[in-house]
Order: sequence, then structure tokens, then C-alpha cells
Amino acid sequence: MRIIYMGTPDFAVPALEKLIAWHEVLAVVTQPDRPKGRGNRLTPPPVKETALLHGISVLQPEKVRGNAGFTAELRAYNADVFIVAAYGQILPAEILGMPKYGCVNIHASLLPKYRGAAPIQYAIINGETVTGITIMQMDKGIDTGDILLQKAIEIEPGDTGGSLFGKLAILGGEGIAEALPLIEKGLITPIKQDNDKASHAPMLTKQSGEIDWNRTSAEVANLVRAMEPSPSAYGVLDGEVLKVRGAKPFFNREIHEKDEKSKAGTVVGVIKNGIIVKTGDGAVLVTEVQARGGKRMDCADYLRGHDVYAGMRFV
Repeated sequence: MRIIYMGTPDFAVPALEKLIAWHEVLAVVTQPDRPKGRGNRLTPPPVKETALLHGISVLQPEKVRGNAGFTAELRAYNADVFIVAAYGQILPAEILGMPKYGCVNIHASLLPKYRGAAPIQYAIINGETVTGITIMQMDKGIDTGDILLQKAIEIEPGDTGGSLFGKLAILGGEGIAEALPLIEKGLITPIKQDNDKASHAPMLTKQSGEIDWNRTSAEVANLVRAMEPSPSAYGVLDGEVLKVRGAKPFFNREIHEKDEKSKAGTVVGVIKNGIIVKTGDGAVLVTEVQARGGKRMDCADYLRGHDVYAGMRFV
């Protein structure tokens, strides 16, 4: 098939590589290069880098909507289908209906669950044990189109937002490679989404990582996992923001009975490999942290240079 591919981050790279191997990718549409890092060096998106390695033309419009020149350029390619994966812009109706097979999206959840920008993280935050990818026929709504194909994967207890991101990126490539021949042959029956079962996963901000220690131990640990590696979970200890890079539910009967009346967020114990913090239903063991301006480190290393003691409290 003749394909225009639209995507931006690392998540969209495995699918692009699959399509390049089996189809004719006419051009790639991605976000403009952006300043990145301490030096604010202009950096191309991962999808652009992959396209250029394969000699594929790259289009980087600042805005898609109302961009007549870009729309005309797309139309001139006469593509069979547009494949979209974490592109980052909403496509107008004139683009959605342009190719023969329309626009097909690779979404990182089992729709209708977790429509929106951060489905991977919200699946972990909410304690899901299974997630996956959906190949979807795009319409004018946000992730509301008909389901063409789905592939599921288990969320392992140790998965973080980053590790699950990588797994689903690969699964998305496998899914679109499987779906395209079926689409071309008319062998897929689109399935309408059940809007009554829909949930949403809005874009994450730095504030999304603020830990509410009144939540259960499992919920706190899930938030920490989901926010890795970015934007990261955090609390404020002794007046300083401390990123919590690793945490797990912790139970010690002696500590639990002794500090049952402590407020959530209170440090109720310090052991060799971590900081025990009171939660809404027990405690978590914080195992990895990062101080402002510092490197991430195991709590054992952090405690050698920082005085943390029982009775201190995250606020």
C-alpha cells in the first residue's frame, strides 16, 4: 500500500520501520524540530530521524488545521492510507477523508478505555493488569473511531511508564502490519466503540506526579511506576522537592502498630535500603530518589549524605 505516515515520538518508530519493510511509505509527517536539553539545541523528532535514514521525505507543518498548502501537498501524494501514531496534532475532516482507506490510528490502549494523550501511564496508575493497542479508523472525535484490530499484553508488576511504552510501541508495529493487508482486502469488520465504557487519559503535567500520601500504598506505588521516567512522581520533604523514582508497598507489623495514628506522608522508619512512609492504608518503602539538581540514586546512597529520620513528613 502507498502510505503517508504521521507520528512524532519514539513510540511511533517501530511501526514506521515495519511499514517501510513491507509497504511504500511516500512521506512522513511529524512535528517541527524543537529545542531540547540544557543547551536548547534544536532536535528532530525520533520519527524524522528514522525517515531520513531511509531516504523518506519529511513534512513538518507547525499547524495542520487551516493549512491549505500542506493539505494540497498531502493530496498530491495520492496515498492509499494515512497511518497515525502519536502525531500530536488533530487532523481536520478534509484530511481524514482524503485517502482511499481513510486515516488509521495506532492507539496505546484497549479502546474505549483510556482515550487521550496518556493511556500508558493511566493504565498503570489505575492498577490495570492488562492493556494493549488498538488499530482504529479515525473520525472527528478524540480516539472515538471504529475498532479495526486489538492486541493485548499483560502489565507486569515491575513495569513502569517507560518499559510499558517500549512494549506497546513494538506491539503497535505488529498490529498495524497485521491490519493493513486485511484492510486492503476488506476482511475487517469495524466495531463501534461503546461510549458508556469509555474512560479518559488526559495529558500529563509535572503536577500529575505529585504524590497524595493519603492514597493506598498500592496507589502510591502505581503512581510512582507510571510517572517513570517522566514527568516523575515527587513529594516535598524538609522543604525540598524530592523525586520518588522507586517505591513499593511495605508492611511491618511492629512499625504499623506503632505508627498507626501518624499522618499520611510521615516518615515512620528508615532502613538500610529505603525510607518507610505512611500512606492512607499502611506504608510504602521508597527505594530510589532524586534530589533537585542531583542524579537519581538508590535510597541507600541518598541516606549516606542526607539526614532522614522518623517523624519527618512529606507535604
